[in-house]
Amino acid sequence: MMVDKGERAGFDPGKYLTKVNGHDYLEVKWRLLWFRTEHPDGEIETELVEHRNGVAVFRARVRIPGGGSATGWGSETLDDFHDYLEKAETKALGRALAALGYGTQFCPDFEFGATDRRVVDSPIDLTRVSGRRGAEVTATPRQIGFLRAIAREAGLSDEDLDARARELFGRPIEELGRRDASQLIDQLRQRRDTVIEESQAQVS
Repeated sequence: MMVDKGERAGFDPGKYLTKVNGHDYLEVKWRLLWFRTEHPDGEIETELVEHRNGVAVFRARVRIPGGGSATGWGSETLDDFHDYLEKAETKALGRALAALGYGTQFCPDFEFGATDRRVVDSPIDLTRVSGRRGAEVTATPRQIGFLRAIAREAGLSDEDLDARARELFGRPIEELGRRDASQLIDQLRQRRDTVIEESQAQVS
């Protein structure tokens, strides 16, 4: 575990661990319980910052009064989950909590491109989601279009975007899996926000 402070506060996260890809994983609902046990006055805020073409992007902020704070981002698509809005919000919140130590040391929330399996709330059997046992689910045209749109907003050309995909995942945009595409959307969104902030700073 990252920290053992949960035990000091009367919450033992070790009781709620599950295994994902051979590593310990703490579901977001238990991270929330852990956080609230230690900091009942802690602040949690989630915001839907983008929702178009069946893709939702959430931002979550978690703050410990008089202590640290963290921001997490998460994106999901309608093609992956019927409740993709809730999944994206949960993903963002889980990342923010993990950044504050309410997670596990090898938490899959922050892995990019290492595997096509990633966790949103609880471990998911992607073979059941896809309906094709052992098959990788290819990114949808909707995801690809959204990726290209966000890349342009981040100052990247289609060629730059394709090069980024090859660098991170070893394949061009059109061959990305849905999970890889979702992760790349998160990264590009952060880059786009940085570009916007720098542009606004120059104007002011």
